[in-house]
Amino acid sequence: MQIYLPIAEISVNAFLLLGIGGLVGVLSGMFGVGGGFLITPLLFLIGIPPPVAVATSANQIVATSVSALLVHVKRRSVDYRMGAILRAGGLAGSTVGVGLFNAMKRWGQVDLLVELCYVGLLGITGALMLAESLRALSRARAGAAPRRRRHGWVQNLPLRMRFRVSGLYSSVFPPLGVGFLVGVLSAIMGVGGGFIMVPAMIYLLGIPTRVVIGTSLFQIIFTTAYTTMLHATTNMTVDMVLALLLILGGVVGAQVGAVLGARLRAEQLRILLALLVLAVCLQIAAGLVLRPSELFSLEQGAPL
Repeated sequence: MQIYLPIAEISVNAFLLLGIGGLVGVLSGMFGVGGGFLITPLLFLIGIPPPVAVATSANQIVATSVSALLVHVKRRSVDYRMGAILRAGGLAGSTVGVGLFNAMKRWGQVDLLVELCYVGLLGITGALMLAESLRALSRARAGAAPRRRRHGWVQNLPLRMRFRVSGLYSSVFPPLGVGFLVGVLSAIMGVGGGFIMVPAMIYLLGIPTRVVIGTSLFQIIFTTAYTTMLHATTNMTVDMVLALLLILGGVVGAQVGAVLGARLRAEQLRILLALLVLAVCLQIAAGLVLRPSELFSLEQGAPL
């Protein structure tokens, strides 16, 4: 069933969009990521213009994250104090990111900026996560005790607070910085930033994996909602028809993903997320370097 998208100005199969939304919803529930790192490239592949894909993906992530968060609220695995600090940094980062996005759009370089950001960040994050997760899984199979996370210098910065749900006594500056970075990524790449936030919360902030997923979703909701509002008011690139179809699939998928995630060990979850991140990175990188199937050229016509 073909449906016309008024802002994207193309017709797309409605069931395809529902399926994409459902897949991203499953990822959101399992890993605590908004899923934008996957949904935005998928929208590129079916012909959605990058500015519309970025803005509309942020819109869809809000609904998907809310659906997944409800499951984690029932389990009491959300650190609201930590989430509030991450949110403050995220809102500031979103404001900066939308400004940068608008500047690159005026210069005609926004498509390249988005794709290069995806390749660089996904590649680095996925490789680091996969290496650490494989080491952790190997230690677990060998029967070795898991390594205790040590507080580094970032936790010892000024303005320290106690985060009871996370079991931390840490400075507020590291989560503010992580939130700011995720806010910038949300605005430029149309992502919730979970693929950066989840590893940062585990390895940099030292938050237990059982708390990370729910807390990440809590922050993502506010950052992506604010990003959507900024894109809608400054760029007018949010396609509500596209967003609605993605949301319908995503809300259902998020509930399924949350149930599946509860049945897997923390190391297994991190390995699966790392492999998914690397797969998306390779797909985007291939699109940048491979010769396109159709070549176009512009030639100046002969003078009359």
